[in-house]
Amino acid sequence: MPHQIDETFLALPLRRLADAALTRARELGADHADFRFERVRNAAWRLRDARPSGSSDTTDTGFAVRVVHGGAWGFASGVDLTAEAAARVAEQAVAMARLSAQVIAAAGSDERVELADEPVHADARWVSSYEVDPFAVPDADKPALLAEWSSRLLRAEGVSHVDASLLTVKENKFYADTAGTTTVQQRVRLHPELTAVAVDAVSGAFETMRTLAPPAGRGWEYLTGTGWDWDGELERIPGLLAEKLRAPSVEPGRYDLVVDPSNLWLTIHESVGHATELDRALGYEAAYAGTSFATFDRLGTLRYGSELMNVTGDRTAEHGLATVGYDDEGVAAQEWDLVTGGVLTGYQLDRRIARLAGFERSNGCAYADSPAHVPVQRMANVSLRPAPDGPSTEELISGVERGLYLVGDKSWSIDMQRYNFQFTQQRAFLIKNGRLAGQVRDAAYQATTTDFWGSMEAVGGPQTYVLGGAFNCGKAQPSQVAAVSHGCPSALFRDVTILNTAQEAGR
Repeated sequence: MPHQIDETFLALPLRRLADAALTRARELGADHADFRFERVRNAAWRLRDARPSGSSDTTDTGFAVRVVHGGAWGFASGVDLTAEAAARVAEQAVAMARLSAQVIAAAGSDERVELADEPVHADARWVSSYEVDPFAVPDADKPALLAEWSSRLLRAEGVSHVDASLLTVKENKFYADTAGTTTVQQRVRLHPELTAVAVDAVSGAFETMRTLAPPAGRGWEYLTGTGWDWDGELERIPGLLAEKLRAPSVEPGRYDLVVDPSNLWLTIHESVGHATELDRALGYEAAYAGTSFATFDRLGTLRYGSELMNVTGDRTAEHGLATVGYDDEGVAAQEWDLVTGGVLTGYQLDRRIARLAGFERSNGCAYADSPAHVPVQRMANVSLRPAPDGPSTEELISGVERGLYLVGDKSWSIDMQRYNFQFTQQRAFLIKNGRLAGQVRDAAYQATTTDFWGSMEAVGGPQTYVLGGAFNCGKAQPSQVAAVSHGCPSALFRDVTILNTAQEAGR
């Protein structure tokens, strides 16, 4: 049965505050105004060797007013839940827009903020897909489950330490604008993670092995068997960790790679997700991740990868971390193409960037991580589509004579154009004559974005598809953090450079 939006949130004076703010913005001559009320609860638990090492539980509540006045943005936020305070915040937003317009004029620019059109969505409601609200589960149950899982790993031979954590978020948003759109939404997401550590008592060498379970837009059911086989994963980790500790260091060179979804999602995030944010491609954004080699003049012509490369932006994927009903500009969630048959065919947009670049409509990528922050263009769930009748992971491996099978994400590095990169992994298995031949250590794959995706020779079928992702994608100044998912199948890449990270570090 679908969940309903929390009555405690609906009982807040949402519409009264919105009416006061939007009315005052109109009176002051705003061309556009929007009001956003948020209540975001974050709770986390951390354990070290099955013992509590920290916890937190915070709620961020407040509202924001954003206006377009005189061709410039204005923004202000507040926490006093009275109509008078909401009107004052609207006045502050308009004052900021007037000041911004003066600065823009003094700089000699005639660029004006204009927004792409969007149909009115009146009294819309949306709740994410989950079964059990994690905040309805007794708090004691959460560290207790992490402790039980940690103890299970600690009992295994060769496991020296275990770190465990659980992050949970419940996000409520109310949005209204002067066009008549009003939306109310509720999202739940969580991220459980365990890392086992093995230490060689003689040499002091150590290795780690982390669970592959991705963060998900699910509820407590995710930790009790819906969407992930926790028992199976915990059973496998000690043996894999022991093998990794004994594994030889990789021989650097050129290898064919079979990349598991648990690793490939991060390469998608860095080399495709950030690169197809249009504000970066136009040079309007460079914080954290730089700009983009996938510039706007190359739309429809840039050969991004092989013909098997089909990537979508998606704000509708079930259980996706970036999935919403409506974005923070009142735009309905959509799915669209970013790369089609290996060619760049789309970007991620908000309403201002969409109008600036000549698009008729935004595809709903505006998001603010708190009521104190202005919405910025943020990443959708950016995913590589599987081949409808594609092979299994085992079949991909069977087609490799000399290669590596890479599992789980670890460290990464990419330049400020999203072009030159290298990635490591949790587990690297040598492939010989179509069979796995044990783990190797210290491997990193290095390439340019177009060379790497151009070398993709085969894409796995739907049975290999996994929705990975992260809670902590950073962007903007002041800094904002967003959760985002990336789905992908296993995939085969030919003749990719493998570095030995120990050698590269001079060890």
